Amino acid sequence: MDPKTTHPQTLAAQALGWTDPQTGAITPPVHVSSTYLRDADNQYRSGRVYARDNNPAFDQAEALLCALEQGQQALLFASGMAAATAVFLALAPGDHVLAPKVMYWALRNWLMTFASHWGLQVELVDMSDPDAVRAAVRPGKTKLVWAETPANPLWTITDIAATAAIAHQAGALFAVDSTVATPVLSQPLALGADIVMHAATKYLGGHSDLIAGALVTRQDNPHWQRVRKVRAQIGATLGSFESWLLLRGMRTLHLRVAAATRSAQAIAEHFAGHPLVERVLYPGLPGAPGRAVAAAQMQGGFGAMLSLCVRGGEAAAIGVAAHTGIWKRATSLGGVESLIEHRASVEGPGTPAAPNLLRLSVGIEHVDDLIADMAQALARSQP
Repeated sequence: MDPKTTHPQTLAAQALGWTDPQTGAITPPVHVSSTYLRDADNQYRSGRVYARDNNPAFDQAEALLCALEQGQQALLFASGMAAATAVFLALAPGDHVLAPKVMYWALRNWLMTFASHWGLQVELVDMSDPDAVRAAVRPGKTKLVWAETPANPLWTITDIAATAAIAHQAGALFAVDSTVATPVLSQPLALGADIVMHAATKYLGGHSDLIAGALVTRQDNPHWQRVRKVRAQIGATLGSFESWLLLRGMRTLHLRVAAATRSAQAIAEHFAGHPLVERVLYPGLPGAPGRAVAAAQMQGGFGAMLSLCVRGGEAAAIGVAAHTGIWKRATSLGGVESLIEHRASVEGPGTPAAPNLLRLSVGIEHVDDLIADMAQALARSQP
């Protein structure tokens, strides 16, 4: 199966068409060995030494991710946070980095605490504004520009091609958290990014049953080699069974993302004019900030994440979440089940999420049921 001539949906469904060479099994085995036999002359010609960074359980999932993202190499990690932080830990103390003001809150906290204390010069900018990025980069000193698009939880859009050009002109690498877009809707590497990151717990796995992260690089380079060493040396690698689960999840990635994205668009349009909703945040709505950029760099839709700002403030928003039945009150996103969360309660002081904001992760249930459940919850939340 040639990744260059085969449709991505086919590559994912067949997991590149690989079969087990020993048994012919269509589904790969779970490799559980932690160590591998040394040759009689003391060499390791198999390429396997120790499973922390040479686990055959990684091979097929990493190869599939490379094909879907049009990259050169991929690495699986123990979590999305492990993957993201490895990109920064491969830099040196004193390096200047740019990150978005609106981004995944746990990584933002890590950057402003651990990474800053460790010695990185972290500067937060409005990554949806190329002029702001251009003004913030320090040629020769900025080593990394990090973007997230669409960005959690306001779903703001970064122009990947424009930001990549700005970063490269300043001599910096450009990395994109594409968790929400997934390789189904966007390929940041083809648009100029150097690294694409996924919290694979979300859409890649897709079933809320594993914690994983992944990085894909456009080309091998010294920074990527340091990322690889960070993964091995701090033990940030995925388990064998989790790797198997991730590969299983990616087989249905295109079907799940397409279905959830269609539903998210319909839900956003339905509640955009609802009398109990102050505002709907979704890049696919007409007039939404960044819609034109999103339409240009995302194919097949605008993703399955949106946020509702409920009339009546924080109490009303929490009340809506309390009264949903199909929408489940839980953290995370990207699973087959739809989730609802009062994001400001999770993020705490400094959050960009308004007190009346509810973050919605749209699953693959029937869209009419999701709309009806949200409508009744909105009605019941009112005094």
